[in-house]
Amino acid sequence: MQIVRQASFKAVPWKNGGGVTHEAMRVPTNGDPFRWRVSVARIDVSGPFSDFTGYERKMILLKGGGVELRFGNGAVRALRAVGEMVEFDGALAAQCELIDGPCVDLNLIVAKPLPQVSARVVRLRETLTVPGAAGRATLAFPIDAAMALSCASDRVVLEAWDLALMPAGEDLMLSVARGAAAGTAAIFLANLPG
Repeated sequence: MQIVRQASFKAVPWKNGGGVTHEAMRVPTNGDPFRWRVSVARIDVSGPFSDFTGYERKMILLKGGGVELRFGNGAVRALRAVGEMVEFDGALAAQCELIDGPCVDLNLIVAKPLPQVSARVVRLRETLTVPGAAGRATLAFPIDAAMALSCASDRVVLEAWDLALMPAGEDLMLSVARGAAAGTAAIFLANLPG
């Protein structure tokens, strides 16, 4: 199991120069193009998103009053509650409008040639077992509370906004760690090519 603590995320300028994202993990670790990347970005002002032609994007609201995304094809999507997610083609022009002040979001950006990546936000009500998949690593990112994770013989507590990557084929057990009531803790999970 790979653990990346929020304090070690790497600041990287947005492609369009409009801000900074904090990279948690990138495969490969350096250079472009990448196979996939996970990062946390603060959005301080409304404006256009960077062009990520050749990639699929998954965006989850982590903090703030929300955003409205207006896409070049006329579609409009709003993220108003922490844990809400939107998926879209990175080549699609997107204008971001802040709803009520600055926000922070989680971004998973995956190269299109890769097999379909499944991603979801789960609210834990009790211990959850996430079955491992052959050839696919499992990514876990607690959104609003600490989580206890077990994978094979590894056991760890992740604070909100830490990241863990479990090896392909390994089952993962999740439970709410200290201080969070059942049903209130949300975690982002994704299956990624190993």
